[in-house]
Amino acid sequence: MYQGSYVAIVTPFKDDALDEKGLRENIRFLITKGSNGIVACATTGECPSLSDDEYEKVIRIAQEETEGKVPLIAGAGTNSTTKTVNLVKKAASFGAQGVLVVTPYYNKPTQQGLFEHYRRVSQESSVPIIVYNVPSRTGCNILPGTVARLRESCDNIVGIKAASGSLDQVSEVRRLCGEKFDILSGDDSLTFPMLAVGARGTISVVANILPAEVSMMCTLFLEGKTEEARDIHLKMFPVIKALFLETNPIPVKKALELMGMAAGKPRLPLVEMSKENTSILKKALIDNGIEL
Repeated sequence: MYQGSYVAIVTPFKDDALDEKGLRENIRFLITKGSNGIVACATTGECPSLSDDEYEKVIRIAQEETEGKVPLIAGAGTNSTTKTVNLVKKAASFGAQGVLVVTPYYNKPTQQGLFEHYRRVSQESSVPIIVYNVPSRTGCNILPGTVARLRESCDNIVGIKAASGSLDQVSEVRRLCGEKFDILSGDDSLTFPMLAVGARGTISVVANILPAEVSMMCTLFLEGKTEEARDIHLKMFPVIKALFLETNPIPVKKALELMGMAAGKPRLPLVEMSKENTSILKKALIDNGIEL
């Protein structure tokens, strides 16, 4: 169902308020450049810092801009099963065609707890669900065996955003879940090697600023043109590393600002990128041929 480059978009602010015009312009730019889908209100979109009203506005705007063009996935996960169910229902009612549900953070559930959490969300969901595994942020790692149990038990759990940093886990998920289960990279620096072990694409941060390149890399790889895809990966690699010098989305917002696109400052407790790291980021962008 899901393959290619799905962009985890930033939520642009202006004077700490939602920049609705900038959000629309960013989405239009990403679609024009060949992105295969849009992911709104996830980690890169600063979902924990959005009010309920802002969350609804972002999803509705994204739905309007993507309708009839590319799929829209909404971030809709919390560390409460009940709240997650409610958020998934809201995301669907606002127009999302799928939801990205992060593993519960802070609570530290067991694998059985994770299974029961996702099964409950699945039972209450009217749209496809992508499991989001990002242990570096949540302190919780959903293991391949648990993912396979969910795949077998829940028809609408259709894929995983894999951001554990482990190619072994990606390989095991593909082995256990079969070819019809979608694996999307959640680590930009590992997208190319993940494709080699069974991923179908990516939910990408770097695609905010290099959308055509990320989309083309995925397309070329899936067409069997692995050397051409690798060349794109290697050219982007310094930019990718610079985008994670500080906590995402701090650097990507700075990159968009340098490029003259809508971004704004990240919301507290995140702060703007340091001057030292901004210099490194700026050099990486210029070396890649990006006009600032």
